[in-house]
Amino acid sequence: MRISHGIRPPARRPRAPLPLAVPATLAVAFLLLPLIGILARTSWGELGDHLGTPQSVQALRLSLVVSAWALVLSLVLGVPLAWLLARVDFPGKALVRSLVLLPMVLPPTVGGVALLLGFGRRGLLGPWLEEWFGVTLPFHTSGAVVAATFVAMPFLVISLEGTLAALSRRYEETAASLGASPIRVFLTVTLPMVAPGLAAGAALTWARALGEFGATITFAGNLPGTTQTLPLQVYLLLQDRPEAATSVSLLLLSVAFAVLVALRGRWTGVTGGRSPSGPPERPDGDDDAPVPWEGATENSAPSPVPGNDTPLTSLLAEVTGFNRLALEAQPGTTIAVVGPNGAGKTTLLRALLGLTDRSRATLRLGGADVTALPPHRRGVAWVPQDGALFPHLSALANTAYGLRAHHVPRTEARRAAQVWLERLGVGSLAHRRPAQLSGGQAQRVALARALAARPRLLLLDEPLAALDQSTRARVRHLLRRHLEAFGGVCLVVTHDPVEAVSLADRVLVLQDGRALQDAPPLEVTRHPRSPWVARMLGRNAWPGTSTADGLRLPGGTGIVAAEPVDPGVEALAVIAPEAVALHRERPSGSPRNVWPGTVHEITAVGSRLRVLVTSGEAPDLVAEVTPAAAAELGLAEGTPVFTSVKATEVALVPL
Repeated sequence: MRISHGIRPPARRPRAPLPLAVPATLAVAFLLLPLIGILARTSWGELGDHLGTPQSVQALRLSLVVSAWALVLSLVLGVPLAWLLARVDFPGKALVRSLVLLPMVLPPTVGGVALLLGFGRRGLLGPWLEEWFGVTLPFHTSGAVVAATFVAMPFLVISLEGTLAALSRRYEETAASLGASPIRVFLTVTLPMVAPGLAAGAALTWARALGEFGATITFAGNLPGTTQTLPLQVYLLLQDRPEAATSVSLLLLSVAFAVLVALRGRWTGVTGGRSPSGPPERPDGDDDAPVPWEGATENSAPSPVPGNDTPLTSLLAEVTGFNRLALEAQPGTTIAVVGPNGAGKTTLLRALLGLTDRSRATLRLGGADVTALPPHRRGVAWVPQDGALFPHLSALANTAYGLRAHHVPRTEARRAAQVWLERLGVGSLAHRRPAQLSGGQAQRVALARALAARPRLLLLDEPLAALDQSTRARVRHLLRRHLEAFGGVCLVVTHDPVEAVSLADRVLVLQDGRALQDAPPLEVTRHPRSPWVARMLGRNAWPGTSTADGLRLPGGTGIVAAEPVDPGVEALAVIAPEAVALHRERPSGSPRNVWPGTVHEITAVGSRLRVLVTSGEAPDLVAEVTPAAAAELGLAEGTPVFTSVKATEVALVPL
């Protein structure tokens, strides 16, 4: 059978093994039969009469009041506790979490006894409450509220703690770098982003408080109109009017079932929607192409940004810990930070922000020591690799966030934010949320947000990585124009040599947390002191020990160089791919470095081909040839060849 292109056959659902399916079915039946029993035994014709009695209406009203106040208390006390458990490490944290879970596993009547011994008239705190405030909790509606809060609040704390733990801290850290205080971050970023988890926990808390029985009757008693809630009325009705008890039970069952249906799996962490921290969705027909703004032309200059006069700010930093380096820069300096994965590039940025214990930075900006200041007061803005746009805010509100955190009036902040969005070509997307932006558009909004905050130190962690080539060139041009007039210092982490050369005044090469090289881009390009940087620049780089006529590799192979360095020092042989010649037979004549090898891979780079040659006598070597030369040599994967490099083409760089 043929299947038309673009149509996939339906996936086969796995069948449950019989030894698992049978007990699982029995478990469902075990849970379902009691509910069916309530439905079967309900006197549907008398349901209205049973629920409409004064006693039932009074108990329902009291249950709603008690559960509502229990929810309020749980929110006031439980939200900070959940944040503490999810975000702060402190002694006894495991014990505190156990105390939170205890009411969930404790028999309700035991909980009521514990409340009575703690808050009763003869309890530990009860006499003081009565003497100082005139408050008596047992046999009072407030006692029912306390009992319901005691057993219901853990549902809120546990649900919200899980949501907070799953929320990436980069959103909160980015907000702090834009100048938002911890309270502002909590109210404007954390709470809105965990709203689904908070709503789920609140719903479960309210439903549990509505159905509370054991702790309430033990601690608060069963007084009609005062503490007799619906569950307590069900208990009394069972003795005299079982049919009415069934009707009231049906009401409570319906409420609980409606809450669980409304949650749609959020309690178990399975949601129907996309997580706020997930990748942004790409709208139909949208791409990373620049979005023109009204009145703009290809060569038009962007409008000036109101109040964007960044004061001249120098940088002086001493970094210890995993990163061990000193960093000094004059106002207006842009430094590209490069190095292999794990070199400490992002750790350096986080140390300057004061967001990591892995490294610590003694930091002076413009002569002021900001080492002891929290991140939101340092004047340091950060753009993480993914941008970390706040998913609940529009692009305009995201961009204005830093200005609003610095108490700029709303109208002025939004006006400046709009200008910045237009500068980066996304002005027409101001009212879209991050989920409605493509990856490249979101990254440009993140750049606009950081630039609009007017920082003294700007930290960009691979800011253009999400952009396509054409958009990257345009945004790089705009970013360079801004940095030329920027009075502060900018550090740009990048893996792109074009970005390092075009944006930076200096290139800082990191390896294992240390500065291997800190020099102008041209110097790093000509004499890279790191094999990784040399390869990033597209060059072959072989480390070894210098000899009288060149370099000796760890395997014993020798390389002849026209300009040797002092013998016995560690050095790097740098060979440009275009300086490597390929031959089908061993060459004769001037080349002094010749090795046999095999073509391993051929890739196209622009109008030329890069040929990776592996050899048993030398490290892998990349050669760059024209397609015509490759055809003439008959190059293909597995073709035996000889590589040759003139001694004058080998540059030795001491390490």
